[in-house]
Amino acid sequence: MNDNLHTFDPDEINLDNHPCFNKEICHDVGRIHLPVAPKCNIQCNYCNRKYDCVNESRPGVTSTTLSPGQALAYVEKVMENRGDIAVVGIAGPGDPMANVEETLKTFQLIRERFPKMILCLSTNGLGLTEEIVAELAKLKVSHITITINAVDPEIGANVYAWARHEKKIYRGERAGALMIERQFQALRWIKEHGMIAKVNSIVIPGVNDEHIQEIAKKAAKIDADIMNCIPLLPTQDTAFEDLPEPDAKMRFRIRMQCGEHMSQMTHCARCRSDAVGKLDEGLNDEAANLLQVCAQMPLNPHEHRPYVAVATREGMLVNQHLGEARTFSIFGIDPEDDEEFVCIDQREAPPTGGRTDRWLDVGNMLKDCRAILASAAGPTPKRILKKCGIEIVEMEGMIDAGLNHIFHKESLPPSFARQFESCGKGVTCGGDGMGCG
Repeated sequence: MNDNLHTFDPDEINLDNHPCFNKEICHDVGRIHLPVAPKCNIQCNYCNRKYDCVNESRPGVTSTTLSPGQALAYVEKVMENRGDIAVVGIAGPGDPMANVEETLKTFQLIRERFPKMILCLSTNGLGLTEEIVAELAKLKVSHITITINAVDPEIGANVYAWARHEKKIYRGERAGALMIERQFQALRWIKEHGMIAKVNSIVIPGVNDEHIQEIAKKAAKIDADIMNCIPLLPTQDTAFEDLPEPDAKMRFRIRMQCGEHMSQMTHCARCRSDAVGKLDEGLNDEAANLLQVCAQMPLNPHEHRPYVAVATREGMLVNQHLGEARTFSIFGIDPEDDEEFVCIDQREAPPTGGRTDRWLDVGNMLKDCRAILASAAGPTPKRILKKCGIEIVEMEGMIDAGLNHIFHKESLPPSFARQFESCGKGVTCGGDGMGCG
């Protein structure tokens, strides 16, 4: 092992309290999955990510997504009501490594607030680099799961519709080969940094069910700690929706074969990306409501941001694209009537041009605002302003409707909602085309 590696010290945290890795305590302690990673870098032929189905229990499903700050607030609120939570994990609903900044920030916030909490990560492994693994080790992320479905590129080609790596799309056997190479290299880094590694493999009848044992053999050579053979859950609107779910005989055979090489997990609950509680608990109404409350908080709930900025021409309607706004009207709650709003300021926007720097200037100018209401906004300002703790709400219509949405959690009327497509399309912008670059 490289002496310069930052490795995880297992003596710092009680690692035995992870219910997925220790069957003996799975009925005594619980976990929270934080849905802070909506984007994904691959498309598996068994996966259909739905964000709004509270009645399904499977990976990739969540009722909403959270910012890192909202996720911390959610954990704090859950911990106020429960004393059995031992693990905080990130497992989607996309892939954490397609959302690296959000993932690392969330772990950082949780580690600072809950220094003895077990932290874990579940990923497809494609986006894991040695630098990221080292950063995870510094944050004392102790358990990492990689979902590996093949060690043969030809079989991998049947599992993955595509994989995106370094802005390039791979398909077919090239996608399969890329996934295998990246996944096993990631496993090596994980073990070099002293972390516990679990391999998940989805058992897909007629595709890889005769091949899972080869995954176990190869993972065992890298000293992966445990394997979870998860039976396919046929899901509507996927390429594998008509395949049968593996029966008990197939599941037993595969676990026996793989058990010759690695310890096997046999109590998997196929958890949602927003799972909370013990493994046998579903997402109950109380947890679902709490999750929604936290999702409607400011992006950084612990900051004092009492105002909302509005891109408006006359002060009544949200009717300007973010890039064309030359001033922002600043609204807050009326101190004499918390059901009313008042305009407390008019602020000039920074000059157009400047690209990234302009949006950093906007973020600094609006650091007391939790959100901006605009008729549309491009991806660059959205990304930069989100880092500044400012949510962009795209809408057109009465300002009060947007303010009620932000301050009082009222639903935005569907006729008011807008979604940016691209410059010159969908929403008319009178700007010069430079401000949203």
